[in-house]
Amino acid sequence: MGYGREIYLSAEKILRERRRKAQEEAEQRKAAFYRACPQAREADRRLASTAVRAAKAVLTGKEARGRLQKLKEENRAVQAEYGRLLAEHGLKPEDLKPRYACSKCGDTGYLDGRMCACMKSLLRSESYRRLNELTPLSLSTFDSFSLTWYPDKAREGRPSDREIMGDTLRFCVAYARHFSTRSPNLIMTGGTGLGKTHLSLAIANAAIQKGFGVVYCSVGDLVKKLEDEHFGRGDGTDPSGPLLSCDLLILDDLGTEFRSSFSSAAIYGIVNGRLLAKKPTIISTNLTVKEMMEYYSERFASRIIGSYRRVVFVGKDVRQQKRLCRTPK
Repeated sequence: MGYGREIYLSAEKILRERRRKAQEEAEQRKAAFYRACPQAREADRRLASTAVRAAKAVLTGKEARGRLQKLKEENRAVQAEYGRLLAEHGLKPEDLKPRYACSKCGDTGYLDGRMCACMKSLLRSESYRRLNELTPLSLSTFDSFSLTWYPDKAREGRPSDREIMGDTLRFCVAYARHFSTRSPNLIMTGGTGLGKTHLSLAIANAAIQKGFGVVYCSVGDLVKKLEDEHFGRGDGTDPSGPLLSCDLLILDDLGTEFRSSFSSAAIYGIVNGRLLAKKPTIISTNLTVKEMMEYYSERFASRIIGSYRRVVFVGKDVRQQKRLCRTPK
């Protein structure tokens, strides 16, 4: 699972807080019991004392077996008394133990050296939460993608925009359903407001739910972060790390960034790095292939053409249509 470092740190922080709270509440329950039953506190003290004396008996060695047997009998008697006192107050031994949110791993996140299901769930939740802060992720689902905004009239033997977009939607649904770290790269092309961001986020949504680490970034923001770090204006962390290591990278709005020799090289470096690592990337752009060659370089364009599957978006600007529908007449 290619989650960024911040996602792991956030999940681990949540687990630490859960564990601390469970242990604190257990101590509070025990303290309340001891206030109501001072004999139980004394019994607890005696149990601790027998454990210390048993350890000393083992260390001295001399006549240790006889003393250990006596201490075991004493310990069993005190445990029986402690259990009786608990029962008299309507309690069971487990009532005084921490009630962890995850009974399997005790809110540590790991079980027998492997990541627990609770940790995996938290990583998904944190990944979703962070992506939702940056994008309308919760609104961008396949179910909320409506084909009614696309003209259904065919022209000169060409399928209608609605038919083409229906094929595009079905392809994206299948891509999301079968997504894996071996999935192909996609480049979504078409004019402004045709649903490229919506469907790329719908794929991200599905990938996150399957437990994959997803990073979304507009190309403009990406270039700014890389420039700030390169020219010493950043916070010292390498912004390219999560971009190269995540399971799925979504680069939105290629071509809208401020273009320079640095930005072109930076974008190519990320794209090429993920190709070499064989990690899937989805790029959305308003540019045609010809414009891509003019804006960047033939090398960059050929890398995209040869390594990405093109997903075509057609129609009229859906965002503009929606605004016009909301405008009072």
